[in-house]
Amino acid sequence: MAESGPALPEAEQLRVLAELADLAYFQVDMNRDIVAVSPALERLTGFPAREVLGRSCLTLIRCRECLRGCRVFEEKDVKDMPLTLYRADGTTVDVLKSGRALLEGGRVVGALETVRLAGTSPSVPGRPPRELDTLLEALGRYFIIADEDLRIVGFSSALPELVGMSPDALHGSPVEEFLGPELFSEESEFRRAVLRGERREGWRARIKLADGGTRTVSVSVGPISESTQCGASGARLSIMIRTEESPEEGARTSSYAGILARSPAMLRIFRVMDLLKDNDSAVLITGESGTGKELVARALHETSHGRGGPFVAVNCAALPSELIESELFGHVRGAFTGAVRDKPGRFELADGGTLFLDEIGDLALPLQAKLLRVLQERTFERVGDTRTRSVDVRVIAATGVDLGRAVTRRAFREDLYYRLRVVPIEIPPLRERREDLDLLIRHLLERIGRERGRALRLAPSAMRALLAHRWPGNVRELQNVLEYATTVCEGQTIHVGDLPTEVGMGSGRDRPFPVSNAGHGDLARHRDSPRHRDAHDVEDPSRFETSPWDLSSAEVEERTRILSALAQARYRRAEAAALLGISRTTLWRKMKEYRI
Repeated sequence: MAESGPALPEAEQLRVLAELADLAYFQVDMNRDIVAVSPALERLTGFPAREVLGRSCLTLIRCRECLRGCRVFEEKDVKDMPLTLYRADGTTVDVLKSGRALLEGGRVVGALETVRLAGTSPSVPGRPPRELDTLLEALGRYFIIADEDLRIVGFSSALPELVGMSPDALHGSPVEEFLGPELFSEESEFRRAVLRGERREGWRARIKLADGGTRTVSVSVGPISESTQCGASGARLSIMIRTEESPEEGARTSSYAGILARSPAMLRIFRVMDLLKDNDSAVLITGESGTGKELVARALHETSHGRGGPFVAVNCAALPSELIESELFGHVRGAFTGAVRDKPGRFELADGGTLFLDEIGDLALPLQAKLLRVLQERTFERVGDTRTRSVDVRVIAATGVDLGRAVTRRAFREDLYYRLRVVPIEIPPLRERREDLDLLIRHLLERIGRERGRALRLAPSAMRALLAHRWPGNVRELQNVLEYATTVCEGQTIHVGDLPTEVGMGSGRDRPFPVSNAGHGDLARHRDSPRHRDAHDVEDPSRFETSPWDLSSAEVEERTRILSALAQARYRRAEAAALLGISRTTLWRKMKEYRI
C-alpha cells in the first residue's frame, strides 16, 4: 500500500492488510488529504498513488456527490453510499463507498473509506460492510451495534473469535454482561449519557472472555442515525472496541542491559552485544548524536568480564587539546604550569574495567599515535614522566562522524582506525527505527513522571505529533521534549500544546520524512545516513528555533550564545551549561523562556 506522511498510526497495519487482501480503500487525514491508497483502488480509479498522495481526496475520488460535501466527515459513519467515479481515462464507474471517521476527543483526525463496485459483496445484516469490517479488524478494532435496551444486535465478524464465544451467544446478550457494569449498568452516568445521544470516546473497559478471564480494551460509543442503521433491527448505538497490544506484538519487544527496542536493527545489535560477553575486543560504536552510544558502551561493560571494574567515560571533544593528553595518561608534578601534584589519567583510573572514549574522531593526530601504542602494548607514560606503566583496560570508542572518510582525508590514522574497529556497532538514528518510538516514548514518560512524582499520560493527538516528528536529535531530543512537556503540563494529560513548538508543528503536512518503507523511505534513509550527510546538518541550531518574537538586543544576544553553546555541546545540556558558565537548571529555564 502506498503512503504519504503524515500517516495515522495504523498505516503499517493497513499496508500489511493490503498485501493480504485485495481491498480498494484509502485513508485521509484531518485535512482530507490522502495518506494511504491501496493497490486495488489504484487499479479501480486508474490514478497511481504517487500522483495523489498528500493531495485532496477529490484528486482520487472524483464524483459530484463528494463535491457537495464529505458525508464521512459530517456523519462519522456511512455505508454503501452510491457514487459515480470519473476514472483517469475519462470513463465512469458506479461504486458504493463506505467509511468511518477516526475520532480523538470528539474531533475528526482522519477517516478510512472503502470502495467497491456497485452490485458486488452486499453487506451482511447486523454487521458493517464486509470491507469496513475487515479494516476495523486490521486496526485492532471491533464493532458492536446495540439497541435502546443496550442489547447486542450486531457485531464484527471477528469479535466472537476474539472473546471465544459463538455468534449466537453474543447476539441478544446485554452489553453490560459483555463490557462490564462500570460503564453500562442502569445506574451508570455513562449509560445515561450515551442513551441521550452523547458520544463517549476512549473509556477503559474489560471484555469478559468465555474462559472466565478478561481483557482490557478502549471503548468509544456514539449514536446511530437512521441513514446508517447497518441493517440491524432497532440499532441505536455503535460501540467501537480497540484492543491493547497483542501478546505477539509484546513478544517482539526486547531489552538488553536496560536498553529497550523492538526494531530489527536494534535486535541485531543486541545479538552482537550478547556475543561479546566473553570477548574483550575493542569496539567502535558509530551513530548520530543522541542515539545512545554511551548506553550501548555501558551495556557492553556491564555484561563483560570486567563488569566488576570501573567504567570511565571521556568526551574527547569536550576537553581542551592542551589538557587531553594529561587527562588520558596523567601527569607528574612540575610537568607543566599548574601541575602542582601527581595526577593519574583516565587509563589508570579505568584499570581492570572499561575506558569509553566518546567522540574519538576529534582526537588530535599526535595523541592518536600515543593511543595506538597503549592499545597495542598496554603501556604508557604520564606527561613529564619516564616511568612506563601497564594497564589492563578494555577500550570502547564512539563517534558521530565517518572515520573511514576521515582516514581518506588523513585526518585520522588508518592503523588506529582498524585497531579500534575490531567489532563495529552502528546505531541507526531514531527515524530509521520508528518501531522503537512508541516504546521509548512510553518508557521515558513513565521514568520522568516517576522522578517528578507525577503520573502523566499522552493525549492521542500528542502521541501522533511525537510519532510524526523527525527527531534530528534522536533519543536525547525525545527525552528533552518529554521533560519539557512534563514541566509545563498542568493536568494529568499531555496535549499538543504542552510540546515544544517544533514538535507540535512538526506533525503538519509539510513534514519531510516519508513514513512509507516502499522505495521512497529507503531513498530517504540513504540520503540521511551518516555517510551522505555532514555532522553540522544535524546540529544546525536554526532547526530548533521557533517563530521570532519581540526581544531586546541583550536577549537576542543571550539567546544566540545559548544556541551556539548547545550546538557546540551537541545539545547536551550539562556540557552547554558548563560552556556558558551557568547551572543546568538555569540553562533549562532560559531555554524555556527563549523557546529553544
